[in-house]
Amino acid sequence: MTSIKVLAVVACFAVAGVLTISFINIPNVKTAKGNDPAKGFAVIELFTSEGCSSCPPADELVARVEKENSGEPVYILAYHVDYWNRLGWKDVFSSPEYSARQNQYAEWFNLSSVYTPQIVVNGQTEFVGSEEGNLRKAIRAGLQKAATAEFSISDVKIDGDRASVKYRAEGIPNDAVLMLALVQKDAVTKVQRGENGGRTLSHVQIVRQLQRLLLKNNDQGTANVALPNGFNPQGWEVIGFIQNRSNGEIIGASKGAFPAGQP
Repeated sequence: MTSIKVLAVVACFAVAGVLTISFINIPNVKTAKGNDPAKGFAVIELFTSEGCSSCPPADELVARVEKENSGEPVYILAYHVDYWNRLGWKDVFSSPEYSARQNQYAEWFNLSSVYTPQIVVNGQTEFVGSEEGNLRKAIRAGLQKAATAEFSISDVKIDGDRASVKYRAEGIPNDAVLMLALVQKDAVTKVQRGENGGRTLSHVQIVRQLQRLLLKNNDQGTANVALPNGFNPQGWEVIGFIQNRSNGEIIGASKGAFPAGQP
């Protein structure tokens, strides 16, 4: 009887060991998926200008990052600031609104001045826009940190001279704002004057309009973004993100494309 009990105990331990090994070897399917919302997100805001000779390497870097992260929750926004325009070349994509946004970040980061090229990731990290190592590190950190708010945009369509966008947000703090960016995915400019005179510059993810909307704790509705002259839905998209107005932290992001074939 003693030997039978011993064998039974050994058998139990053997079965337990097999079960333990089986559980260890089961892959975590959700973690492995590149588009799992629990992985977080990275909103990359580049402040650039066609009049700045240091900016093309940053433009090229975000273009590579965009291709490498296709299908991932990585959202790139290129703002062309206007304060370089007085130095010989007016950037057709520039706006004082984007310069004002960069100045707001300077306040949040306690910077003494603004500069180009500058990249801000998730409203919490800033560095020189051509620093590839810092950018990749910030993207990894953003994807590994779960979003603190649930946010999505959908049903992006043209409504007259505006883009109509449905949004849904949950778990939003009282001091949050919804930012909706109308983005032109690519463009090429032959610069005639200034620091980049004679060069042909390629751009990606150019912000052409930026709409701001105050949100409540749980909110949903429809927002409108003005369309620029000559707008064509092919090659454009809308990126939305939720930002804390007190410190600049971005807590949720999403994007939507215009339906194929829409005039």
